[in-house]
Amino acid sequence: MNLENIVEKEKDATKKKTRRRKYYNKPKQGEKAPNTEVLNETKKNNDVKTVEVKTTQQQRPQAPKKRVPAKKVEAEEEVKKPILKTEKEEKMYVIPLGGLDEIGKNMTLVQYRDEIIIIDSGVTFPDDGLLGIDLVIPDFSYIESNKDKIKGLFITHGHEDHIGSVPYLYQKIDKNVPLHGGKLTLALIKAKFESGEVSKVLPKMREVKGRDKIRVGKYFEVEFVGVTHSIADAYAVVVTTPAGRVMYTGDFKIDLTPVDGDGVDFLRLAQIGEEGVDLLLSDSTNSEIDGFTPSERSVGEAFKVEFAKAKGRIIIAAFASHVHRLQQIVNIAHEHGRKIAIDGRSLIKVFDIAATLGYLKLPENIMINLSDVDKMRDNKVVILCTGTQGEPMAALSRIAKNMHKHTKVKEGDTVIISATPIPGNERAVSNNINSLLKYEAEVVFKKIAGIHVSGHASKEEQKLMLNLIKPKHFMPVHGEFKMLKAHKETAIETGIPKSNIVIATNGSKVEVTKTSAKIKGKVNAGATLVDGLGVGDIGHIVLKDRQQLSQDGVVIVVFALDKETGKVLSGPDIVTRGFVYSRDSDEILNEANEQIKVKLKEFENSAIKDWTVIKNSVRDVAGKFFYNRIKRTPVILPIIMDV
Repeated sequence: MNLENIVEKEKDATKKKTRRRKYYNKPKQGEKAPNTEVLNETKKNNDVKTVEVKTTQQQRPQAPKKRVPAKKVEAEEEVKKPILKTEKEEKMYVIPLGGLDEIGKNMTLVQYRDEIIIIDSGVTFPDDGLLGIDLVIPDFSYIESNKDKIKGLFITHGHEDHIGSVPYLYQKIDKNVPLHGGKLTLALIKAKFESGEVSKVLPKMREVKGRDKIRVGKYFEVEFVGVTHSIADAYAVVVTTPAGRVMYTGDFKIDLTPVDGDGVDFLRLAQIGEEGVDLLLSDSTNSEIDGFTPSERSVGEAFKVEFAKAKGRIIIAAFASHVHRLQQIVNIAHEHGRKIAIDGRSLIKVFDIAATLGYLKLPENIMINLSDVDKMRDNKVVILCTGTQGEPMAALSRIAKNMHKHTKVKEGDTVIISATPIPGNERAVSNNINSLLKYEAEVVFKKIAGIHVSGHASKEEQKLMLNLIKPKHFMPVHGEFKMLKAHKETAIETGIPKSNIVIATNGSKVEVTKTSAKIKGKVNAGATLVDGLGVGDIGHIVLKDRQQLSQDGVVIVVFALDKETGKVLSGPDIVTRGFVYSRDSDEILNEANEQIKVKLKEFENSAIKDWTVIKNSVRDVAGKFFYNRIKRTPVILPIIMDV
């Protein structure tokens, strides 16, 4: 076969391949035809043709684009991506209404879209500057303005700083909003409603246990996780929404030998950490204390030592809600053959509730009436009472002042104060201790005696919680600013970036997403004062008057005017209370009286009969006189009688 025949044969083979390619690339029905570009290269010296075929999908005609350098395109894409992500990212808000920059009054809201849940609703007790005030509760104004969005109330445990304002809260929100908590917690709250001091209408109560998950509203899932604290049924709360997950530890400590055997649910906490937490809110009360908080069982050992040493009566002041400690006292008293008498309404209530629910186990016939104490031998009695914080009307304070109806302190008594003073109460506690020592009683009160341990986590326990949860972002709660700051430093030590830690204040609106947690605004937050049955009706002016009354007393100026002519018919007469002792201050009061008479004579001559003008002028004249003469500023009350 010559060269020409070989070339012809190659041409025929190429034609057949081209026909087969056209057949297989033929578009199906409804499909666009492919665009086939055939590139032929033929050598000039009559060598064999090589054929290269390139097939692409046919596209719509487009206007020619400007060519952009690759680096510039990448830069533009990097700018655009975060914007698109932010627009699509879901947001939820964590709003503390109490518990920051303070001890007590704990309350936190979690808001997602048009729904809100509330975690805890506590109180704090008034300091020396809040004269006559019974309780301090959170400002509910933001809740009241959004009450249609409230889907549930979740309580971590039964201490007053977490449940004390629940009855006041339900005066502002729908009674059908469900309340969730442990068995003991719900029983303590129920007792508040049954007392009728605020309201007797019970909300819907739903009992929970550890690892229970509750769905509320359209978006919220709330899980309870067991922790240890100084009261039974203490839980952390994990809140999940489409925007992310927030965990709130509540008050906790890591007690590895708990009195009731119900310890921290380490397994579930570790699982939650693995699943991911976007923001952790954690108890900061003991964030300045190094090491670990001792176990509650260690208090029982200290009590055994004191019981063994005591020769006479034992008087113990303890927190009413500290059921684990009460149980240890009961057990040790029973071992030493002592009977127990209790004094204090809150203690009586807790003994009744806890014993009924099985949280407090009482040996048969161990309880006696307080009035029967004197009928028994001193070494066979324990008196359990309230008053660890030096409260003026609590049982221990009345005993210390020798004002108690049944109990008089005497030599040989052992008085145990099983608590440490809350900041601000140190002076009152010290006064009680001094009074008790004057009666030759043995007073056990120092922390080193071991008769009290905290219910809050110290630094090493806080580190353990942070390592278990491994949150993306962290927000310390429950404490004064110095405590929050110390907890922040601890979190940084565990590896949380400083930029991922939020230090908020009451009312801060903390925006939480999958990638960030930051303060985005503020809502109304503050304190509402409760005085008797009045809630919020005591403001700054009233408190200022009370402080002034407590410091310089009151001066009342009484006089009678003719309502037609404005002529002074009698007076002025001056009456004082808490200002000066009248019999020893006749000269001062007479001088003040003369100056007021001169002023009233001016009004009489000017025919001025406006009572407001007259009262203000009398107040100014008397106020200036008393300050210039004796440097005191009493509250001055002019009283006009018209005839």
